[in-house]
Order: sequence, then C-alpha cells, then structure tokens
Amino acid sequence: MTKRSTLGWGTVGALGLLLIGLIVICNYALAGWQLDLTENHLYTLSSGTDRILKSIPEPIDLYFFYSRRAAENIPQLRAYGDHVENFLRELAARADGKIHLHIIDPRPYSVQEDRAAELGVSSAPLNAAGSKFYFGLAGTNSTNGHQAIPFFDPSKQRFLEYDVDKLIYRLVHPQKPVVAWYSSLPMTGGFNPQTEQVRQPWLVYSQARQLYDLHTLAPGATRIPAATRVLVLVDPHGLPAVTRFAIDQYALAGGHIVVFADPLAESAGGPGAAPQGTGPKFARLLASWGVHFNPNQVVADRSLALTVSGPSGAPSVDPLVIGLRRKQMSQKDVITAGLSNINLDAAGALSPIKGAGTNFKPLLWSSKDAEVVSRRSVAGTFDPSGLLTGFKPTGKRYVFAASVTGKVKTAFPGGPPKGIKLPPGTTALKASAKPLHLIVFADSDMLADFLWVHHLNLFGQPLEQAWASNGDVVLNALDNMAGSDDLISVRAKAGFTRPFTRVQALRRAAQTRYHAEQVKLQNELRQTERQLTLLQSRRNAKTTLILTPAQQREIQHFEHERLTIRKRLRAVQAGLVRSIDRLGTELKVINIIVVPGVFALAALLGAALRRRHRRAARQPAREHS
Repeated sequence: MTKRSTLGWGTVGALGLLLIGLIVICNYALAGWQLDLTENHLYTLSSGTDRILKSIPEPIDLYFFYSRRAAENIPQLRAYGDHVENFLRELAARADGKIHLHIIDPRPYSVQEDRAAELGVSSAPLNAAGSKFYFGLAGTNSTNGHQAIPFFDPSKQRFLEYDVDKLIYRLVHPQKPVVAWYSSLPMTGGFNPQTEQVRQPWLVYSQARQLYDLHTLAPGATRIPAATRVLVLVDPHGLPAVTRFAIDQYALAGGHIVVFADPLAESAGGPGAAPQGTGPKFARLLASWGVHFNPNQVVADRSLALTVSGPSGAPSVDPLVIGLRRKQMSQKDVITAGLSNINLDAAGALSPIKGAGTNFKPLLWSSKDAEVVSRRSVAGTFDPSGLLTGFKPTGKRYVFAASVTGKVKTAFPGGPPKGIKLPPGTTALKASAKPLHLIVFADSDMLADFLWVHHLNLFGQPLEQAWASNGDVVLNALDNMAGSDDLISVRAKAGFTRPFTRVQALRRAAQTRYHAEQVKLQNELRQTERQLTLLQSRRNAKTTLILTPAQQREIQHFEHERLTIRKRLRAVQAGLVRSIDRLGTELKVINIIVVPGVFALAALLGAALRRRHRRAARQPAREHS
C-alpha cells in the first residue's frame, strides 16, 4: 500500500511539472494566437486592416485617452472602453513594432489633460460636479503630423475598426488627397451677370476645398490627372464623348468616383433659367457600371414631402422636395450612419442592372408612399402641390443613393472616340484592371445651400448654420473614397453591446398583457380627476371658501376613488417589474446552482464509473491468484 501511494504521488508530481512546462512553452510558441468565437467575429481584424498595418513605413504613436476610473460606475461605457483598448492592443501587436500604443487615464488638472487637448481629444461632462470623461484617440507620426478621434461615440461602435484604420492611414499619408471636380452647376462662385453681383461658392464646395486638394476638371478634358484620388461629377450635363471616355478609362483602372446625377437640376443657372438634366449619354455610362438611371423620371414622395413657399408665397406641400430621416438611410454604412436628415429636390431613382457583376448597396431611399412621374410633366411647374391630386403610390421604395463596387466593362466597346490619342504602346481598357468604387446620388440639388444651410449675419459677420445633413453625407462620401482600397474594404461590424432579447420579449409580452388594463385605469383616473376638479371649483353662492356637506362628501369619495385607481395602476406596472425580476432570479439559479450542479454530478458519475471499472479489473486478478 505504501509503495503504491508513493508511486501515485510521484506520478502526480511529474504530471504537474509536465503541465507547467507545456504552459510555459505554449505562452512563447502560441504568443499572438487567438480564436474568435463571438457570433459576429468582433475581434477578428479585416484583411484590409492587416494590409494597412503592413504598409506603415515608420513607427507612429497612438495615445488612447480613457478615464478608466471614472467609468467604473458606468458598466456599458466601461465594457465598450475595454473593448476599444483590447482592439488597440491587437492592432499594436499585429503591426510588427510600427505602432507604439500609450494608454492614458487623465487625472483632473494634470499635464495629461493638457496633452489630450493639445492632440485634439475632447472630454465629456460626467456629472453635475463637472467631472470630465476622456474617451478618445490621438496619433502622431515622425513629421509632427497628428490625427485624432475626439471621442468614441458608443452609437458608432460598428465603425470602430474603420475609424481607427482611417486615423492610421492619414498618419501614413498626411498630404491632402487630390480630388478632380467637375460641375455643370454654378457651385464654384464667381460673377453673376444677371444680378451683377459676386456669387459666393456653395458651402459644400468650400468645405471640400479646405479638406482636399481640389482640381477643376474641364468639360472637354481628354484624361483624368494621374494623381487623382477621387473623381467628383456633379450633374455631368453635356459632357463630350472624349471626356466620357476619359472617365470610363479611369473607372476601369479602379478609380474612386462620386457622381451626383439628376433628372431635373433646378439649381442650374440663375433665376429664370431652364432646369437641365444629366441626360441619356451619361446614363449609358452609369449602365456600364451596373447602375440603371432613367433621366426622364422623377420621384415624388407624399409621406416625406416638405413644406415650401408656394407661387403666392403661401406654404405649400411639395412631394418633389423630400426630407429623408434615419429610416430612409443605411445605418450599416459609414457614409450615412448616424446622420439626422437629408433633403432632396426632384431626385431620380437608381436600381441595379441584373448580370452586371457589381455589388449594389442602397444608401438612401424613399418611403413606400411614393411614385415616379415624368420629368417633362414637372419641369417648370410653379405649383408642384398639384401632384398630390390623383397621387398613386406604387408601394415601392426608390433608391436615391447607392454604393457600387466590382469589376465592370467599358462603355466604348468600339474603341476610343475621335479626338483621343493614346500614348504610344498603350491600348484602351476593355474591362476593369481593378475593381471600381462608385458612390452615386440621383440628385445634384442636394448640394445647393438652400436645401440645408441658413445664412446668418452675426454682428456684421456672415455665419452658416446647417439645418440638414446634406454637407455631412457629401464629405463622408469623399472621406471614404479618398482612402485606399484597403480602407474602403473595412467592413462595419455588428454592435458590441448585445441586447437581452429574452428580457425584451418578456417586456413586450407583459406590456401587451397589461396595456389594455393600464389604458382603462388611466382613463378612469383622468375622468375622476376631472370630476374632482369640477367639484372643487363649485363654491357656495355666498362665499368662495365654504363647501356644502354634499360637496365635501363627493370630494372625499372621488379622492378615495383616485387613490384606489392609482394603487391598481401601480399594481399593473409592478407586474411587469416582477416578471422581469422573476426571469433574473431564474437566470441566477441556472447560472449559480443548476449549471455547476450538472457539472458536479457529471464529475461524480465519471468518478463512480472509473471506480467500478477498476474494481471489475481487480476482481479477476484476485480470483486468478
């Protein structure tokens, strides 16, 4: 017996040493390995992110300002903060030493707070006492360039990877991206011969000029400049064949293009000028990219129609002037997610062409209370509210903007048009050498100031106040397209916070069960309070301070009735809380008692089976001896 016990303990010791050795070896051999078992792969980096990290030429510094101590009492914010920190650590680990991560918990009135403000990281008030909460990221490169995410918005957690990747990309490429800009609309400003006054540039054009290196593309251009990162086409009306061919070749070479097509560009020219449209020739170019756009159709939407000034100056509902809300915007794309409202004027409709081979993702769309009308029937109409008479909705949602990616074919299968001379030794592309990245809007008037900007004058200084998100969606589109193909490919992930679906279902069921009774009690309460107010307002004819005995009894009766109804109403509301608490108790019992009990029982059963097998093995040996 003593010998067997000594041998058993020696075996246990040897196994323990072997286990420790394996753990040490695995810590070194498997460093950096991970297995993402989350449903939506929250911790798996996109392939585009890996390529961006590999393209970093020299080390950059990232400063994550996170008030960890202040977030201790806010579970959701603390959980998201930990998620951001783990994500940044993963990026630094995958960057082969090219990212130096600094995690800072700023203390009040410290140098760290000054550093955060210097790098562009802002704080949010945490409580009435004025405590500051920092939750942002800043980055610097070796040339004193810096970028910042002032504050990680929890509502945009789906785009965490994209936002951080964009910051890194801009640190690696600090120069302004070159944007080639063509517009047939008077958005660049200049002298207006009709009013004999200087015309200011449209605000969205001025903002883009501050953020990008804008180059104006001439109407008869035969090539797109080689350094162009994004090509912007605003109502490409009447473009000659040579320019359309240049655009076609730029698209086939993997270009990044933002198009504002329009069946009825009412912002063209000045007052009294006839509206123009993009036209069928450019529509054929869109068709070669897998996008169907009918320049002769305009979308009217009765549910989303805005009120405008009518012909006589009186307010009038115009179904062609459409105000989109969040329900009409894709919340899965970084270009439109989180925007509040976007206004359109006489917009067209977009749809994918079957068999085109491109990926068509809607960004903006109408309600189902919409129809398409002929461009000719509404052009020059002074009272569009007349469209509401005989309005016939189709029950279909029409797409106003879309993101299109993929390989396409040329719109000039017969070769270059006259006037094009290719460089020696080169041939025209017939199909995509690289995938095209296209964002197309079916409206150009959305860029005009009158649809989204109030021009104010504050003490003699001009001031612009945006009342819609038109400018934001344009700059988001440019921002997205100005990055690399790897940055554009970074996908939006599912939300980090997971809802308690079982609790939500229970709440909905309880609300349905108690709703009728709750409404009934609330109506009775309102009726009782009205009767009580009426009785209290009735006074004796001789004095306003004395009530008759009958009135006093009635008041006491209704006060008692009011208290009774309120108690019943609280009981109904408490029923919902009890149902949720009961579920919480059940979950606690399952997690704390049932699940460990099942594992303990399984372990005991396993141990009992092993003992039985050992006894069964020893019995024949004893009989044999």
